[in-house]
Amino acid sequence: MTTMESLIGLVNRIQRACTMLGDYGGGDNTFSSLWEALPSVAVVGGQSSGKSSVLESIVGRDFLPRGSGIVTRRPLVLQLHKTDDGTQEYAEFLHLPKRRFTDFSSVRKEIQDETDRITGRSKQISPVPIHLSIYSPYVVNLTLIDLPGLTKVAIEGQPESIVEDIESMVRTYVEKPNCVILAISPANQDIATSDAIKLAREVDPAGERTFGVLTKLDLMDKGTNALDVLEGRSYRLQHPWVGIVNRSQADINKNVDMIIARRKEREYFATSPDYGHLASKMGSEYLAKLLSKHLESVIRARIPSITSLINKSIEELESEMDHLGRPIAVDAGAQLYTILELCRAFDRIFKEHLDGGRPGGDRIYGVFDNQLPAALRKLPFDRHLSLQNVRKVVSEADGYQPHLIAPEQGYRRLIESSLNYFRGPAEASVDAVHFVLKELVRKSVGETQELRRFPTLQAELAAAANEALEKFRENSRKTVVRLVDMEASYLTVEFFRKLPQEMDKVQNPSGGGGAAAAAAAAAAASDRYSENHFRRIGSNVSSYVGMVSETLRRTIPKAVVYCQVREAKQSLLNFFYTQIGKKEAKQLSQLLDEDPSLMERRLQCVKRLELYKAARDEIDSVAWAR
Repeated sequence: MTTMESLIGLVNRIQRACTMLGDYGGGDNTFSSLWEALPSVAVVGGQSSGKSSVLESIVGRDFLPRGSGIVTRRPLVLQLHKTDDGTQEYAEFLHLPKRRFTDFSSVRKEIQDETDRITGRSKQISPVPIHLSIYSPYVVNLTLIDLPGLTKVAIEGQPESIVEDIESMVRTYVEKPNCVILAISPANQDIATSDAIKLAREVDPAGERTFGVLTKLDLMDKGTNALDVLEGRSYRLQHPWVGIVNRSQADINKNVDMIIARRKEREYFATSPDYGHLASKMGSEYLAKLLSKHLESVIRARIPSITSLINKSIEELESEMDHLGRPIAVDAGAQLYTILELCRAFDRIFKEHLDGGRPGGDRIYGVFDNQLPAALRKLPFDRHLSLQNVRKVVSEADGYQPHLIAPEQGYRRLIESSLNYFRGPAEASVDAVHFVLKELVRKSVGETQELRRFPTLQAELAAAANEALEKFRENSRKTVVRLVDMEASYLTVEFFRKLPQEMDKVQNPSGGGGAAAAAAAAAAASDRYSENHFRRIGSNVSSYVGMVSETLRRTIPKAVVYCQVREAKQSLLNFFYTQIGKKEAKQLSQLLDEDPSLMERRLQCVKRLELYKAARDEIDSVAWAR
């Protein structure tokens, strides 16, 4: 087998492998493009033009369904693989990959059954192809696509759109620039009425990728011949026309061996007074070699583009393998190491969110800069320190004995009850930051590419992280509440000691003598239960509460960051690490139980990589051998 014949076989293998791996007819654009770059031969002709007989002559076997009307109702992608001399012939269907057919009558039945499986036992058609590979020492490496025969009218049992449906299906194949068109026309009909030539002329007007085949030469009227067509005078193509003499219906009925039929075909042309001078360029054997030789030249021209597409496919597959990860080791130590590496990958992404490398951490600052101040401003101090409530609290605090100098008990009760309001915003800040951290955990788990393989580990890791965050929240809640309680437990005495001095400055700005001071004291005593007195108390308490509010506005964020954010950055996974260290090998293996769909994707990637790397090596060897 020559290097170029080997390359044609390689193209066949790539096409078949692409199909088996789900690349043909959709999926990844690179793989579809690779299929498009590989040449194949589409067999086109009208019904009863002899398409099936031509294919069987090329293969050298009876394997196609026969009958009247539409027999081919689904595209048949037929890949011929030349094997070494002396090896047994066999066939394989893509939908039955583990079954070899050595009886070709069974191949015919399977084509019928598989067609009926999609179309039913009707005359309907389907664009879903049947893929058949034949391995034989008597074939050349080719990919042939047998298409439903073109027709002009719908018969009983067919929809009215059948004519357009068939033509549309055929066009999807022959319009592709790398498709070689094998246009089958019966010699006993005027070539001007040939459906195959009409369609080929539309999609390939220059005739650069069309091969004309004339069948039924032996059935022409006596005294007539097809030399004008075969010699290119009636309709010229870039490639030579080839005449075929198929088996007669009587030979088919008698199951005449294909080898005998080929010999009869050679004898017909060799002894024909009309075609004898063309005998060396006629017949099914010559057609197969002609197509194979043409594919060689096409592949020679396509080698650079095919190699480029294969290299691109390899790069994309290796990139996908990096994302999917390599297969997991069975050793417990290696599995533990893998789990810890995955945890560190998650932790790294989580910290990037907090530190600004990824979005999300800024929402924590928003809690301190927007939510906390807004919550503090909304506290009901105007109602709590209203004149009516201040009078009520101060009066009740004195009991039966009115205060002598200053209502200290009233002040304390007003301040302590006011400071209790700060618990709400403090705890709300803790909860808001906790919510942000939980959301960042969820996002980080989803963004850790390596973790996507292991849904069980994802769930366990997220649960452990959230459990740790709950502990951090509880510690943070206790801390911020303690800050509020500390403010209530010890009042800043300097604040109140300044108040009498400030009152003196207001009441005696000139700093007058003792008489003035005594008068002021008498006025204060007489004012003890007036509205001004209670209003001044409310104002003083409000000022003190405002001072505490500013203090808490600064210290609550510090406490929350220290107890929650800092702890999350430093020890979010400590609890999980402790639990992992206690697990046995079986439990570790369960954590690394991959998503079956990802396992299947990796398996497909491995198969594709093997295919394309082998293809690249073989193409390189052929390219260097030229």
